[in-house]
Amino acid sequence: MQRKLSGRLGAAVLVATLALAGCGSSLGALPGVKGAVASQASRASKRTGFTPRWVKDAVFYQIFPERFANGNRANDPKNVQPWGGKPEYENFFGGDLAGVRAKLPYLRSLGINAIYFNPLFKASSNHKYNTADYMQIDPAFGTNADFKALVDDLHAAGIRVVIDGVFNHTGDDHVFFEDCKKNGPQSPYWNWYSIWGFPVVTSPKPNYNAWWGFGTLPQLTAAKNRAVQEYLFKVTEHWTRQGIDGWRLDVPNEIDNGNFWREWRKRVRAINPEAYIVGEIWDDGSAWLQGDQFDAVMNYVGRKNILDYFAYQKLSVDDLDAYQAGLRRHYGQEVTEASFNIVGSHDVPRLRTEAGGSLARSRDALFYLMTQPGAPVIYYGDELGMEGAKDPDNRRCMPWEQARPANEMLSFTRELIAIRKAHPALRGGEVRTLMRHNHFRLFVYSRAHQGEQLVVALNSGSEARDVAFDVQGAFPEGTVLRDLRSGRQGAVRQGRVTIEALPAHSGVILAPVKR
Repeated sequence: MQRKLSGRLGAAVLVATLALAGCGSSLGALPGVKGAVASQASRASKRTGFTPRWVKDAVFYQIFPERFANGNRANDPKNVQPWGGKPEYENFFGGDLAGVRAKLPYLRSLGINAIYFNPLFKASSNHKYNTADYMQIDPAFGTNADFKALVDDLHAAGIRVVIDGVFNHTGDDHVFFEDCKKNGPQSPYWNWYSIWGFPVVTSPKPNYNAWWGFGTLPQLTAAKNRAVQEYLFKVTEHWTRQGIDGWRLDVPNEIDNGNFWREWRKRVRAINPEAYIVGEIWDDGSAWLQGDQFDAVMNYVGRKNILDYFAYQKLSVDDLDAYQAGLRRHYGQEVTEASFNIVGSHDVPRLRTEAGGSLARSRDALFYLMTQPGAPVIYYGDELGMEGAKDPDNRRCMPWEQARPANEMLSFTRELIAIRKAHPALRGGEVRTLMRHNHFRLFVYSRAHQGEQLVVALNSGSEARDVAFDVQGAFPEGTVLRDLRSGRQGAVRQGRVTIEALPAHSGVILAPVKR
């Protein structure tokens, strides 16, 4: 709940080894890995093979349906506002499923192959986290048949579909809660919620358990009430049978019963053995990632590491490397490669806003994200350089007028997605540090997977720098390496590679040239 760089990269030339004063490797002892997750011993599951194979190759795109595109004005909510207006907590702009279908060519051109939809079920709000009917697509988005047709169209385009499951609470206008308000303790649903007295009082202070005290979000007794559990299983099974490829679960930690999620997983996987299950956990998710509950959590811990280095510049390169390596060790390879890696979402300020409006820092963060193991997630509009502060400002309408070839951030994003999809070494396997320079903010690491090995070099500093590093044991002497972005080439000399004048805020991805 809660730019196109290729032109600038053309100046980067791979040449023979140079003596680089002050630009040597800093591969001494790593600093202590701090933080709630990284300081703990590894809690990686001993199980393997429990995450879906397809997600390891996925590039996700998160769509907040009400703000993506309006494709059918006939189903607009009352008092709908002109597209592009200021987002408020309770206003509407008419985004819908027809809009997503109309923008399918754009999604295909972007290169993403999976979509995570924020809630789609009937609800009175623009965010739909206050469910009124779990069995119906919100009428302002379309019909159940529209949703099934959209899923079929997306699958035909090679795009997987993950939807939001909000099972901890309903809206206060859900039929079950309405029955409680009407019939009191005689309602068959009175114990589906924790109601402390009758009549039910919704405001100013609810007399029932509500999510964070919001009277509009009464909490279900899903942790202990078998009837509630069976109903939620029924809802889950229904939508899973519609052909979706997975679920993102809203605040699942607040249903404090691991056995509920274990059975929920079994019900989902009985229908779709390759369904992807992501939990909204903001810190250490290892308790849910043992192979019997979730496949991934929203990687807010990794997001903090990335933003602290690229956006806020609070971390050194050593820190970023150590924290991320600690996180990979903590979760283990199975979970790491299926991780839901975010730099933005509907619950946090947008990437560019976090970077102080800087497109250069935003590009650096995205470059890093796209060259790490785990599934990268693009929050709609971030590929255009959208800004947005805290909710509701981070839920602005998609600025379609900016989705044009001249948009450098869009070209950059498309380029990185295409490279990632073409090279398995960027999607899984080993990450090995080759060089770090804290003062110049240089970071070089290799990626190896499925018989392929690449080298990634990133200059997130403010000046062009020569970058030299050892590759002994990785590439034989004389191996020619080609930058997958600029096309420039250079050879391994005396076990080293040098990149001359790597521009500020840019990166290269080096691959051996096949002979």
